[in-house]
Amino acid sequence: MPELPDVEGYRRLVAAHFVGLTVRRVEVLDAGVIRNSNARQFRKTVRGRTFCRVDRRGKWLVAHMDGPALVWHFGMTGSLVVVPRAAALDRYDRFILAGDEDELRYRDMRKLGGVWLAGGGAAIDEIIGPQGPDAWTVSLGDFAGRLRARRGAIKPALMDQRVIAGLGNMLSDEVLWSAGVRPARPAAALDSGEVERLHRALRDVLRRSRRAGRIPRTPSWLSSQRDQEQPICPRCHGQLERGTLAGRTALSCPNCQR
Repeated sequence: MPELPDVEGYRRLVAAHFVGLTVRRVEVLDAGVIRNSNARQFRKTVRGRTFCRVDRRGKWLVAHMDGPALVWHFGMTGSLVVVPRAAALDRYDRFILAGDEDELRYRDMRKLGGVWLAGGGAAIDEIIGPQGPDAWTVSLGDFAGRLRARRGAIKPALMDQRVIAGLGNMLSDEVLWSAGVRPARPAAALDSGEVERLHRALRDVLRRSRRAGRIPRTPSWLSSQRDQEQPICPRCHGQLERGTLAGRTALSCPNCQR
């Protein structure tokens, strides 16, 4: 699932290739990913508009135009790619925004994500819904206060967009593993030293993954072991454990996360 660093990568992609450019053609290949409009209205509203700036809000992407804004959520398998106008279609291309030379294509295999049209700031807020502070910018004090107010385990707390915005299943595991905190540990039970260590791990994991524009799968990252039959801890080389918390898989090391 695209999380904060992936969406940051899409933000940079759109900003680099489309800000200042006008949409010359809109092609809707699958209207099912247009969430609050229909194909005809979407084409009519977006064609001829110019991209002005692109923002990321947690795991949401907001592309402001000289009129409406496009608000993306990427679900499990959504992504944005920029290709030349003559590039062959991918089977999962759902709609295309064409400039003079390049096309911005939204791809989504499972179609759990999509795009919304928003007329202004209040409409954008309504689409996105309540969110906590961005995981990249949340202060230690705010972070600590939000965890103290939580009931239940720390991993679901980190994934709750109303607590902090931007983390999903993979990043929450990565941050907890980096900090040496078990996923099932009650959030409110963490002492000040553990919260500080967790906040420091959060900053470090996001700094490195934002720079890459994705969650790395390199050998030094816990994420490299997610799809392995017998996952091994990159730090101590012991066997990793898989569990379930709040309906989501949790990958952790019983030796490193005590």
